[in-house]
Amino acid sequence: MLDRLSMEGRVVLITGGGTGLGLAMVRALARAGATISIAGRRQAPIDAAAAEVEALGRKSLAISTDVTNSAQVDHLVAATVEQFGQVDVLINNAGAVQENVTKPIWDISDSEWSQVMDVNLTGAFYCARAAAKVMSERSSGKIINVASGFGLRAGRDIYMYCCSKGGMIQLTRVLSFSLARYGITANSIVPGFIPTASTESDIRDTLPRSGDFLPTGKLGRPEDLGPLAVFLSSPASDYMTGEMFIADGGGLAGGITPTGHAPVIPLEA
Repeated sequence: MLDRLSMEGRVVLITGGGTGLGLAMVRALARAGATISIAGRRQAPIDAAAAEVEALGRKSLAISTDVTNSAQVDHLVAATVEQFGQVDVLINNAGAVQENVTKPIWDISDSEWSQVMDVNLTGAFYCARAAAKVMSERSSGKIINVASGFGLRAGRDIYMYCCSKGGMIQLTRVLSFSLARYGITANSIVPGFIPTASTESDIRDTLPRSGDFLPTGKLGRPEDLGPLAVFLSSPASDYMTGEMFIADGGGLAGGITPTGHAPVIPLEA
């Protein structure tokens, strides 16, 4: 049964793969046997990630890419195919976190709105468009979009992040519905709040400092997403498409919004 989780002979292209959640997924996929093409805006982190992959005896490629530039995205996919011959899995993980601002809606500028939407949603669309064409030619492929629990609920004054992540979930649904006839599946990973270096941003004050509000009692770690990325990338998930896979310590199931306010009020005698 475990053979179905093997990534031997499969090529994964992941954006934002040099740090945080992306790096954790890269490490897990490499241990499962994948060949990995790693994209990110900064060359140094993706070079380091590629070196880790190669240290495990797997092949890797690091390509500096701005996902908001469709020409760079097209080059990323073409270079991956030229190097490895195929793209079996696309993981849209690149995201704008530090660029988020928390402001009343009337204070948000056009550029602030566009920057986050372009990275999170438009970038995922560009990558899916380029990769899906290549996958369709082989009648096989998987697209995985990394969304967020904030794509399913509101966050106070977190307009761009919530809207863009909600858009990624809907993009997943449209991709799954439209590309199934070409042998391509599309699913979403929906993490809860997982502290990383990139979350130390302007929105940090609106996020929980501990896992006390969660049913599990603890916040997630980037490593928690690695096995989920392997499952969705592997043949084990071939019959699943259009789905959301939520990894949030039970936060959404508990109906608790991390607003910073106590989720439980004292009961009167």
